Amino acid sequence: MSKKSRTQELRDKQAGIQTEPQMPLKNTFSRPPEELPHELQTHQAELEKQNTELRNAQTALEESRDHFVDLYDFAPIGYITLNPTALIMEINLTGAAMLGEERKKLLRRRFARFVAAEDSDRWYRNFLGVALHGDNQSCEVTLQRMDGTRLQVRLDCLRQVKEGKEPLVHIALSDITAHKLAEEELRITSIAFDSQQGIMVTDPNGVIIRVNQAFTDLTGYSAEEVTNKTPAVLKSGLQNRTFYQDMWKTLIQNRYWQGQMWNRHKNGKIYAEWLTISAVTAPNGRVTHYVGIFSDITRNQEIEAEIHRLAYYDPLTLLPNRRLFRDRLGQSITATTRNGHCGALLFLDMDNFKILNDTRGHDIGDLLLVEVAQRLLACVRAGDTVARLGGDEFVILLEDLSKELEEAAAQTKALCEKVQNLLAEPYHLKDYEYHCTTSIGVCLFNSNNNSVEELLKHADFAMYQSKNAGRNTLRFFDPAMQAALDERSTLVNDLRQALERQEFRLYYQPQLESTPNLIFAEALLRWAHPERGVLTPGEFIPLAEETGLILPIGLWVLETACAQLKAWESNLHSRELRLTINVSAYQFRHPDFVTQVQEVLARSGANPTRLRIELTDNLALDKVTDALEKMHALKSLGIGFSLDNFGAGYSSLSYLTRLPLDQLKIDQEFIHALGSTPNAAAIVQSIVNLGQNLGLNVIAEGVETEAQRDFLEKNGCHAFQGFLYSQPLPLEEFERFLNPG
Repeated sequence: MSKKSRTQELRDKQAGIQTEPQMPLKNTFSRPPEELPHELQTHQAELEKQNTELRNAQTALEESRDHFVDLYDFAPIGYITLNPTALIMEINLTGAAMLGEERKKLLRRRFARFVAAEDSDRWYRNFLGVALHGDNQSCEVTLQRMDGTRLQVRLDCLRQVKEGKEPLVHIALSDITAHKLAEEELRITSIAFDSQQGIMVTDPNGVIIRVNQAFTDLTGYSAEEVTNKTPAVLKSGLQNRTFYQDMWKTLIQNRYWQGQMWNRHKNGKIYAEWLTISAVTAPNGRVTHYVGIFSDITRNQEIEAEIHRLAYYDPLTLLPNRRLFRDRLGQSITATTRNGHCGALLFLDMDNFKILNDTRGHDIGDLLLVEVAQRLLACVRAGDTVARLGGDEFVILLEDLSKELEEAAAQTKALCEKVQNLLAEPYHLKDYEYHCTTSIGVCLFNSNNNSVEELLKHADFAMYQSKNAGRNTLRFFDPAMQAALDERSTLVNDLRQALERQEFRLYYQPQLESTPNLIFAEALLRWAHPERGVLTPGEFIPLAEETGLILPIGLWVLETACAQLKAWESNLHSRELRLTINVSAYQFRHPDFVTQVQEVLARSGANPTRLRIELTDNLALDKVTDALEKMHALKSLGIGFSLDNFGAGYSSLSYLTRLPLDQLKIDQEFIHALGSTPNAAAIVQSIVNLGQNLGLNVIAEGVETEAQRDFLEKNGCHAFQGFLYSQPLPLEEFERFLNPG
């Protein structure tokens, strides 16, 4: 018995089991044998109790560890541990979310990668101070997340040193972006409230709760004297009850009112102020406050004159603006009806003015507009009116012409020729000599009861007819133009209903390589008009752009093209096909264009790498910064870009190198001229060489003959589109083209 107990004890020790000290052998042997089973049972019960306690302690320990991990990972602030070289060794889930990346991808990466460039030096100084000297420090930096967004954080750094291990730096990241924005808003509000204009804030019932120092300076009342009172304390008695009723009616309807108000100073003196009242609303639309901003205009006649000038005159040319001109035109119509004399409305547009602005800058363009205004004033009589409607659009109102329509037309024509001759003389704009022509549209009127709107529309239409006739020309509005205007109006109405009636179609024209392999197809819009037949874009897109209908039409094209790309994925003959779509300038310039493309791709499931957007060179060069931002955003999705009509516009090589393009498309005008125009071949060769030097694919459109194709191939252009291969085809015919068998 003794030997067996000793053996068991040794085994227990080897197994790491803690046992109670053994009783001396003499005591064990001194007990009666019948007591030994009971003693063993007692020991076994105690051991089971100890094991249960150990298991419970282990479970509690695991629960405590899980609770700590949860607290660590899901804490409201980020925790990061860096080694002495600033590599991320540990990071919680909150910290990973703040950096915008999965936790496993952040380990062993440099934390400095996420610090914005402007804060890089501050971060390194702070980190070195902690890592080398043990100075527990805090700093604020801006982080650049993986998706490009930024946030401002506070970094609280603590150095930890354990014996035998490398020191670590523990960092707590607190997102202070909202706090910083609130501070900025407070600074802005403080500066605005301390402006030189009087400011008064009331509650929804019109009780004053706050005013600024300028209010006291202008009214004589201190903040204490007007707080908890209504603005009636300033009432002069010069405005009646109806005035205030109308003011409050406008304020309640529009949440805004502006106008002149007569009020009384504390010293009793009455003064005029220009007052603007704006409603402040909560997210649910409820008005929480009203803010009134005013300035004293009584003693400043210059301000009154300036207000009048800004309201009725163009600030650049000092000519009457659209508002004043409409008033004078209305008076002229009334006078013409009364005295029987004819009048004439001239609508002028400077030819190619946009090119001057884009190539020489808006300051040069402004100098031209000022000079044009002076020359126009030199052409007209004292009683006539010259006005600028905006941009490069000018109008001239001629009054008291002959009572005979033909003679009045001759008088108007003579003046127009004088205007065109004078405006065609050279302009010396700083060190630049510029030559300019003018397109003029004329509408004569007498007692025919035309409205202001009708006359402006008729003259504008005649001006466009002048431009279409080759520019630097003159056109009179006549009944034939009216018929065309009526037809245009009908077409606009039809266009508005075309989407609803599902009259638009996409045709597809293949783009092939020399092999010939089909590389792309271009989606071309067609309008299946119920009466006019199938219309090409040139017949309705300009109208759609003028009316704003191009936006829903362009969205339909994008949605239809992406849906078709997705559908082709399931077909053996089309699943590798890529598609090009044309985007209008109006659609591309829309602020939400990139978002619309992303949403359409998400809804359709189309592969963005199989989509290419075709832009004109003029569009790409207009507002270059905006164009670059949008192109890079779409490029990041995998979408490609082609520059259409290259060579036919006014492409700038400096801009061209900045655009993220994949392809140049040679304008078909040069392809058609091959063999007949000496310079065409040289232009085509230059475009191909330029594209190759820029690493861009070059495609020629309008290829109709084998001779044209052979010339292009010989000169390095190996992609073609044109009737030599196929005309634009409806979907069914195009799919048969893909699979002729």
